[in-house]
Amino acid sequence: MAEHNRIEPPVTATDNVNSPAHYGKGKIECIDYIEDFLTKEEYIGYLRGNIAKYLHRWRYKNKQEDLLKAQWYLDRLVYMDGKDTA
Repeated sequence: MAEHNRIEPPVTATDNVNSPAHYGKGKIECIDYIEDFLTKEEYIGYLRGNIAKYLHRWRYKNKQEDLLKAQWYLDRLVYMDGKDTA
């Protein structure tokens, strides 16, 4: 994925934003599996839905972690759109 000029959160032993332990149990990451079996438009909807979910709940649930998760999904959407225009 493309590098971005933004401040990265400190890396901790458990990174629930970039690499949740429960999503890496198989041979491929869950997000890669989802992208593989959905159509492009379905995958865009999946990304947009997760962005909306985390932006909606950040004040009430996980605060900055939810904002970072929303940003993570937005970064994937931006990257995906960039692949189509490159």
